[in-house]
Amino acid sequence: MNAFGTAMLAGDMTAASALMHPDVTFSSPAVFKPYRGRDATLQVLTAAARTFEDFAYVAEAHGPQLDVLRFRARVGRFELEGVDILTTDDDGLITDVTVMVRPFHALEALIAAMQLALAHPQGS
Repeated sequence: MNAFGTAMLAGDMTAASALMHPDVTFSSPAVFKPYRGRDATLQVLTAAARTFEDFAYVAEAHGPQLDVLRFRARVGRFELEGVDILTTDDDGLITDVTVMVRPFHALEALIAAMQLALAHPQGS
């Protein structure tokens, strides 16, 4: 498992943050528009970690400056699968995180859950 996957499975956002370029971009069908910057990306990843149940990475593929981590999870009664596509720069820092999720009904549940999680961050 690459370092990002290890950090996400552990819920270690400090470790995840250290792997990201300050200007990282996060894109997902669950958040409608790209988030820009390390803090914004960590906010979304933290909300996702609170939203997903039974989250597990099940496969990964690696290439030059590109890692793809396949995952399975649940949002309420909906099971889903998806991929985290990570692009890195020459220094190995993550410059882009793109998440894709299927099937559609699970994506709809994820969108609703993420909207709630982002509107009410943990501790507020």
